[in-house]
Amino acid sequence: MDGFELLRTFAEVAFQGSFSRAAGRLGISKASVSKHVAALEARFNVRLLNRSTRSVSLTDAGRLLQARCAPLMEMIEQTTSELQARGSHPSGRLLITAPHGMVQTAFPRLLGDFLTSHPDVQVDLKLSNRVIDLVEEGVDMALRFGRIGDENLIVRRLRRMGLTLCATPRYWARRGIPVHPDDMRKHDVLAYSVVPGPPQIAFEVDGRPYNVPVRGRMDANDASALIGAALADIGAVCVPELLAQPYVEGAHLVPVLQDFMPGDIWLYAAYAQRRQNSAALRALLAMLEVRMRDSVPSLAVLTGAAPPA
Repeated sequence: MDGFELLRTFAEVAFQGSFSRAAGRLGISKASVSKHVAALEARFNVRLLNRSTRSVSLTDAGRLLQARCAPLMEMIEQTTSELQARGSHPSGRLLITAPHGMVQTAFPRLLGDFLTSHPDVQVDLKLSNRVIDLVEEGVDMALRFGRIGDENLIVRRLRRMGLTLCATPRYWARRGIPVHPDDMRKHDVLAYSVVPGPPQIAFEVDGRPYNVPVRGRMDANDASALIGAALADIGAVCVPELLAQPYVEGAHLVPVLQDFMPGDIWLYAAYAQRRQNSAALRALLAMLEVRMRDSVPSLAVLTGAAPPA
């Protein structure tokens, strides 16, 4: 067995803390991962890992080997990516995460167009509203709304967007249209429960943040569920305009208090520094930056489809 492959397998197991996750990242079976590690231990005549049914941890010898081989593996991976990027077309598998609400936007269509243009690329799309560690979970790129505070990630702005506070025409006719943020205190609000604490809506009044506590009629950690409830006349919902836009364009939802909504909110693409030389990732980012930039007026233009009837 080639010594480099054994070291690469061990380094991935040490990094992932799991034989299964290492197998997934390396594209080999869990049995092969176990065999590689065992072969390396036999070659060095020392135990590198403590194994249990639920976890894998490094021995002292394992920690020493990880410290020595991790920089080597990173250098080899970066060099490989750079060489592949020179004169080669995008290829390989991209693991991407995005909020659940992105399935209601042009994003799935854009991924389809990207795959059509790059037949040697495969995409594994995971939908999740939680903030994950991209490096720890082996994610190539994450789409996120709002600020990204992880300094270890490279961040690209894809599209500026504000928040939209909206409800159905029937709801506003029944409860009255608010003219000031404080009016929302008497309304039923469908709250985004990913944000900790009591439900509130973040406004701007006279250029300053102005948070209004609201009565949460329904909580959910998924914007699509909240929009669905709003369409059933349950209450008002405050979501990124990118998600509400098809329903607003179709007059199914009516926005209010737009002059008070914060406007400096972005959809970001984030990725680890070690992935910046991936030709496939660079090609996808280039496409997203063009197709989702501010100058695109509507999702109907992006998708070539009409808003929902």
